[in-house]
Amino acid sequence: MFVQLRMKRFFDRLRNSAGPDVAAGIGAGLLVALVGLLVVKMPAAESRVLAVTGEATPPLLAHRVAPRFADLRGERAADDVLLVADWVADSRDAADQPFVIIDKKGAHVYVFDSGARLLGAAPVLLGAAPGDDTVPGIGDRPLSQVLPHERTTPAGRFVGERGHNARGEDVVWVDYDAAVSMHRVLTTNPQERRLERLATPTVDDNRVSFGCINVPVAFYEKFLRPTFAEHTAIIYVLPEFKSAREVFAAYDVAARYGLSRTQVQRAPDSDALMMLLFALRSS
Repeated sequence: MFVQLRMKRFFDRLRNSAGPDVAAGIGAGLLVALVGLLVVKMPAAESRVLAVTGEATPPLLAHRVAPRFADLRGERAADDVLLVADWVADSRDAADQPFVIIDKKGAHVYVFDSGARLLGAAPVLLGAAPGDDTVPGIGDRPLSQVLPHERTTPAGRFVGERGHNARGEDVVWVDYDAAVSMHRVLTTNPQERRLERLATPTVDDNRVSFGCINVPVAFYEKFLRPTFAEHTAIIYVLPEFKSAREVFAAYDVAARYGLSRTQVQRAPDSDALMMLLFALRSS
């Protein structure tokens, strides 16, 4: 613990005086030296794996040494958002591709790049009815036949892809069979006051749709449209009644590696420095 504190103070001072880029470069250099020491101390079988594959950080070593955390870049988010984002980063559940998290309780969307770094966040409008499940066959019904209690935004892991709705507008399909998509906020019915609902600080008035996820137009154009322009991406819709661990089999990355949330929040931004800190802790 003493070594960790000394290292943290050293890098804090370095970042303040020389800047984050210089600090990250020095951290990366120290990481190379650290990996070299670990290779020397590795059992023969693990050392042979490194020599044969030629990888600088083979999966075995990387998993054992370095936990991976999502970088929210100072954005405040609910515990379940942090839990799932960190789990996606560490488990590579999204296959190192961009991903999206929808926090139904907080009525917010978070878009991450392939390195689990937050690109942007915004308020959203959701299905008018609370619930984590969708009614079977609801996607085949006209909207006029969807009952009020059936207008839910389902929770779960979805492979999102760009497509078009019945009006010919480009959308991101979340659950195509259930006709649930993520799209620019609709303003066709002035009585619903959707723009005003998005602008209020409370989440109490963010439940208004038939199940689709409405996002601000500028946010859709800047973050969602480019993310899904050429490939699919995983969308994690967090539950409001079930637990995130139950729905996604997610785990607490900090607890898994014996770290506290405080250590994670105060850790340097560089992955290299995180690996170094964790290795020092484990030594």
